[in-house]
Amino acid sequence: MSEVPTRAWTRPYDWAEVVIGVVAALSPLWLNTDKMTMWTMVVLGALIAIDGLVSLATPGAVYSEGVQIVLGALLFIAPWVMSYTQFNGASWTSWVAGALTIIAGAAAMPQASAAHRMAGQH
Repeated sequence: MSEVPTRAWTRPYDWAEVVIGVVAALSPLWLNTDKMTMWTMVVLGALIAIDGLVSLATPGAVYSEGVQIVLGALLFIAPWVMSYTQFNGASWTSWVAGALTIIAGAAAMPQASAAHRMAGQH
């Protein structure tokens, strides 16, 4: 079994979450959107990036991976819920970034759980 990164700022899935969140938050700069679409993407993207930073700073915080999955799901369904499917670029960015956030959160869950267990042994 591979070693579980338990040190802060070392987990690749959390870095991926930060990058995905930043891209989603900044994407209205180069995508065609309206005001509501822009704010939806900025807020959800920023929350995803912030959650990634929290996960990086506290590698044993398993709840953060669950939050990441929920935020990814919210970003994924946002084009339908917030009615911006007419903006193809924004919709596809939401769907892809949301799916990647869910995947990264699910993939990081075992590492976070192991780091949480190891932190409890110290």
